[in-house]
Amino acid sequence: MSFDSLADELSARKLQSLYRQRRTLESPQQPLVKVDGKEYLAFCSNDYLGLANHPEVVSSFQNAASQYGVGGGASHLVNGHSEAHHELELALAEFTGRPRALLFSTGYMANLGAVNALLDKRDAVFQDRLNHASLLDSGLLSGARFQRYLHNDADSLEKKLKRTEARRKLVVTDGVFSMDGDVADLPSLSKVCQRENAWLMVDDAHGFGCLGHQGGGCAEYYGMDSDQLQVLVGTLGKGFGTAGAFVAGSEELIETLIQHARTYIYTTSMPPAVAAATLTSLKIIRTESWRREKLASLIQQFRQGCEQLGLELMDSPTPIQPIMIGESDRAVAMSQALEAQGIFISAIRPPTVPQGSARLRVTLSAAHTEAQIDRLLSALDSVI
Repeated sequence: MSFDSLADELSARKLQSLYRQRRTLESPQQPLVKVDGKEYLAFCSNDYLGLANHPEVVSSFQNAASQYGVGGGASHLVNGHSEAHHELELALAEFTGRPRALLFSTGYMANLGAVNALLDKRDAVFQDRLNHASLLDSGLLSGARFQRYLHNDADSLEKKLKRTEARRKLVVTDGVFSMDGDVADLPSLSKVCQRENAWLMVDDAHGFGCLGHQGGGCAEYYGMDSDQLQVLVGTLGKGFGTAGAFVAGSEELIETLIQHARTYIYTTSMPPAVAAATLTSLKIIRTESWRREKLASLIQQFRQGCEQLGLELMDSPTPIQPIMIGESDRAVAMSQALEAQGIFISAIRPPTVPQGSARLRVTLSAAHTEAQIDRLLSALDSVI
């Protein structure tokens, strides 16, 4: 059997301006990068606080690699749970104000593991329509009855919850929505969950480090404890600047994940050096509040500049600042025109976002300067 049908599908994607291509980064993550041999000013990294190439974080990684070696060597439950992993879990539990935290190798694995450890065909899962793919996949794979409520709409959620007779009810949402940049209305969702006897799970991948006085993300931003927000997921490859993920919650939750989360049980632990580097990132996040203050200032500068240019932005207070374009071919053309001026921004197209909502997804970092924001705005002015 040939792959001719696959070739036809790939050709069709190219004609629809939906074909994705990898680019090769030849420098550390930072505002000025080298991609495919050329220098660019980048606005498409999730390194929101500029920690991915921070000298103290790099040094911690190097020292821990000398101490522990490079690989985790085994799963956490066999012989791969190092002292570095354990120290980071304790620190993340304290940071989030939860009794315990559990490390996973990726955010995708954390979401799959948590939902599938908690639910089966006797249960029901309710998801925001704009949730990340990993959350949607986790609900579909769980076997639970899968329902989606209107974006950030507590009333829509409540109507669906009232109609179910499932054993367990799990409500799942992003904290900060990765393509729009808006923040979930967690207090309203939590009140609905309490009235309807449901658990609330939040994937705060893009909130940790950026939101809250100490960077504690959406839970700190809204002042929500583990009684109001039972399952808290965070990734470490964005604001923390490293890699991996964690789930924080009650003693019972974490022990259930250890016993039943297949993506935790049946995989090698993250390299201990990554855990050690993340512990350093966490200390910087908590103590250097100026990074969040600078980021907020840059966000305001960018939004004001886009308003003056007449560009359509989403209602986002976060480092994710999408510029709405509409059609995929126009978004790609604008991305290419910016690249010709040395500005690197990805065009986000369906199926990542709904049809007709292609966009330039601008992401800002505390490592950017005001002058670099001005350069971006000037380039945007020339391509609109």
